Amino acid sequence: MKYIVILGDGMPDYPLDELAGKTPLQYARTPNLDWLAKRGELGTVYGVPPGLPPGSDVANLSIMGYDPTRYYTGRAPIEAVAMGVDLAAEDTAFRCNLVTLSGEKNYADKVMLDYSAGEIDSATAKVLVDGLSKLFSSKVLRFFPGMSYRHLMVWRGGPDDFTLTPPHDIYGQKIGPYLPDAKYAQKLLSLMMESNAFLEQHPINKERAAKGLNPANSIWLWGQGRKPQLDSFKEKYGLEGAVISAVDLIKGLGLCAGLEAVNLPGATGNIHTDFRGKAKKALEKLQQGFDFVFIHVEAPDEAGHQGDLQTKIKAIEEIDEKVVGEVLRGLHDFPQSKLMALSDHPTPLALRTHTREAVPYCIYKGGRTVVNARAAFCEESAQKGPCFKKGYRLMDHFLKETGN
Repeated sequence: MKYIVILGDGMPDYPLDELAGKTPLQYARTPNLDWLAKRGELGTVYGVPPGLPPGSDVANLSIMGYDPTRYYTGRAPIEAVAMGVDLAAEDTAFRCNLVTLSGEKNYADKVMLDYSAGEIDSATAKVLVDGLSKLFSSKVLRFFPGMSYRHLMVWRGGPDDFTLTPPHDIYGQKIGPYLPDAKYAQKLLSLMMESNAFLEQHPINKERAAKGLNPANSIWLWGQGRKPQLDSFKEKYGLEGAVISAVDLIKGLGLCAGLEAVNLPGATGNIHTDFRGKAKKALEKLQQGFDFVFIHVEAPDEAGHQGDLQTKIKAIEEIDEKVVGEVLRGLHDFPQSKLMALSDHPTPLALRTHTREAVPYCIYKGGRTVVNARAAFCEESAQKGPCFKKGYRLMDHFLKETGN
């Protein structure tokens, strides 16, 4: 038996007046997802348990079959694993976004204009992060460039008891109320303020501003935590597997679970990603003998954070046509197979951040005929099916249960 998971990050949303009361998932043209919904088990799953933040880290950990209340230690240390950063048990890793802040003189009065600095490209970002590293690195602080705006800072022997806010949660808001404010937090605040002074004057940012691009004029520290310890996916389920994603978070989760993290050159984490390439790579891994592949597509989530309705609709349609459609065609070579399509959390356009409501899932076993001719892969239709309130149990159900 071959098992394939296709996860569209942040696809679910709220009904919108612009779409005549439909959600983007209902409005988008999704013939392949709807085909699955008519022939499979359609229901909902809560990826985020009570008491934990509704982030992709928590939700995808849950979807992969791991109870976040037991295993979750923070977002940044998971990404550190994917980046090959070796963390000691006492080290604290922080996500280090390059962001765009407004120009007020007082740092606390500035407004979060863009959590991604215009989705800055990785090569340009590396120059900036390397400059920050020369400025700040010491025996206890280290900086590591990642992809686009997503980077890492490690505080050797540092504390992790901070309350820090993701920058995508405060779009358009004054940053003062969300700045680090706790024991030892002055160090973090000083780094952020000093980074602003350095980056504002950097030639790269002056050039970006001259071109009308958002400058990467500050770092934003968040998502801290210590090195995670996950049980082996193979020991847990008896399967050899791989994850296919553009983002270090998903790669890190896979590596922590003993799965292969596949590198795909055309994967970007936004609407310009190689959708079809992800599906083809997954099928290639199955041909090579892998039992399980987890395909993650970030694009709908990014569009949700940007408040970009048309791009979110397009991302959903691209997933349907180029990922789900390609996988369905490829499964003819694997008559013994099961496919699960789902999301991890909603990223409503109206809020530009994650929420914790249940999301649709559909499990399809090859050869099934129509179960519900009126079903569609959307929030409303999925609510009529079973509900997994403990999200980590869905993977057990998908991999271990018979039938659907």
